[in-house]
Amino acid sequence: MTLNNGVEMPILGFGVYQVPQDQTQRAVEEALAAGYRLIDTASGYGNETAVGAAIRASAIPREELFITTKLWVQDAGEENTHRAFEASLSKLGLDTLDLYLIHQPFGDYYSEWRAMQDLYGQGRIRAIGVSNFHPDRLIDLITNNEVVPAVNQVETHPFHQRAADQEFMREHGVQIESWGPFAEGRNNLFTHPVLSEIGAAHGRSVAQVVLRWLIQRGVVVIPKSVTPERIRENLDVFGFELDAGQMERIAALDEGASQFFDHRDPAMAARLGAARVE
Repeated sequence: MTLNNGVEMPILGFGVYQVPQDQTQRAVEEALAAGYRLIDTASGYGNETAVGAAIRASAIPREELFITTKLWVQDAGEENTHRAFEASLSKLGLDTLDLYLIHQPFGDYYSEWRAMQDLYGQGRIRAIGVSNFHPDRLIDLITNNEVVPAVNQVETHPFHQRAADQEFMREHGVQIESWGPFAEGRNNLFTHPVLSEIGAAHGRSVAQVVLRWLIQRGVVVIPKSVTPERIRENLDVFGFELDAGQMERIAALDEGASQFFDHRDPAMAARLGAARVE
């Protein structure tokens, strides 16, 4: 996918959310060996160091990789953001970053964005964006700043499809990226009759159907696994195509609500806004 500043980003990558530190390096090494070139981590995941070790072990030329990490809420303030950015780069063992995201729409994210714009202007980051921003907060950020976020990473899967949000982002030049593409198995996703039937028609797994559905919608997606076979399987989604009827059947599964939590819930906003990571 070509972002709003001309930078190209793989439409399918590998995520490491909730992958333990002691399993991350092996999982990322497996992903890179399988052919993934987009790796998504975050300071809040606690595994940037292991991601960096896997990158070094791969010996893949840096220009072939697209590395994303995220800034946590506690690092608000321009000075803190600069410091957090340098800490993430050090853990990853990199000189530059391909994509840096504000992880949550809480706290003083305006100061974070000012610092990220500065780093972007210096060429330290190829693209900057946000995560978990609803349209109201996204347009507020766009309206009052110089750089339009290149990406907004949000919960997106068959039960919470974000079609209207995606169209809003498209109108403003923001690329939608999915976290939680499998809804962590909620609603019995992996045995869902509609998804299973579509998979059987193509000789593919439910996971492959979901990833293919997102890709055909133009959604960047970052599935996670620590199982080598599934890591390879999740990348093997470019040899088939869902037809219009199958896309419509999946569209009908949308429940229009999060399967996890609502970022607009005051209790959750307070909890995330106060969360601190080491």
